[in-house]
Amino acid sequence: MSPRGATTSSRIPRGKQLVLLAPSCRSFSTTSSKSLRTSSASPSSSLDPQSVAHFSRLSQQWWSPTGETALLHAMNPVRIRFIKEKLAEVRAWDDSVREAASKPEHEAPLCDGEWDWLQGLECLDVGCGAGLLTESLARASGRVHGIDASSSNIHMAISHASQDPALHLHPSNGASKPWADRHQASLSYQHITAEDLLAERSAALGQNEAQYDVVTAMEVIEHVNQPAQFLQTLTQLVKPGGHLFLSTIARTPLSYLLTILVAERALDLVSRGTHNHSQYIDPSELVGFFSDTKVGWIRPKEEQRDNIVPTQRLLHESRGVAYLPWKGIWQLAPRWTKGLPLNPSEQANYFFWIRRPVS
Repeated sequence: MSPRGATTSSRIPRGKQLVLLAPSCRSFSTTSSKSLRTSSASPSSSLDPQSVAHFSRLSQQWWSPTGETALLHAMNPVRIRFIKEKLAEVRAWDDSVREAASKPEHEAPLCDGEWDWLQGLECLDVGCGAGLLTESLARASGRVHGIDASSSNIHMAISHASQDPALHLHPSNGASKPWADRHQASLSYQHITAEDLLAERSAALGQNEAQYDVVTAMEVIEHVNQPAQFLQTLTQLVKPGGHLFLSTIARTPLSYLLTILVAERALDLVSRGTHNHSQYIDPSELVGFFSDTKVGWIRPKEEQRDNIVPTQRLLHESRGVAYLPWKGIWQLAPRWTKGLPLNPSEQANYFFWIRRPVS
């Protein structure tokens, strides 16, 4: 099998398919216990030690497609599809703007091939776990750095990637600064938080050089103690014109039913305590955060480039993603579902993408 086959879809055992259960009596708060308001406080770690300990216990089974991370294995292909399609969509827009303005291309264009669509781009995978998404990005020819707050996850990621020479893994134990010679390897890992990485890279390279073309934080933000602080750190790690991809869960009755009552308690797809409903974040809260004047990524008057105004989805977009138990796969919700009452496709798991303004 080609080493690039690692991104193929994995299916959940048919005996563990999701079924709907009647929700138990429970009140649902309409406001999050975790504020997404920006803060001027000095940066410190936003990690949740309890979550780090929980996912550290999973490190040995992270690469098992039938274990507790089976749902993540099944989600990986659709995550890759979403990232690839968004980058291609934005690249097409940028090309049209340059053509309209008759401006020459200054940078190497993003490739459209199956395995080179990240060529020339520097990527950061925050909360990478044992490297499911990280390896997939590296196989797309990106220069990828994966970081995680769990040392056991990083050791497992390094162990797994070292089995495939095609990944060009950096010869680091995860504790040093592999990004310091970032052009020498296509994949590197480091045991570090996002806040500490930002400080470390900024001190060594300067603020501008510390930033990445693509930053991903998939299934992470619902496991941190200070989501606003965490997001502020991520914004500083993205280059102007760069991309931030998030994946998380909306704080709704349906998400409580599916992720806790069904996945944790009824079917034991994941261990109890994996999720905390009060830490889930709605898409509107993310939009609100990036609309804050201190962040300024979503502006009241949409940014104009050469008198050509982009549509909203070229600036930011959320897409619901649902698990289909009868197929054993995850599927992106069609865009037209956003126009339905209550936007049913984003009542549980969803992806969120936003582009940092060029200026």
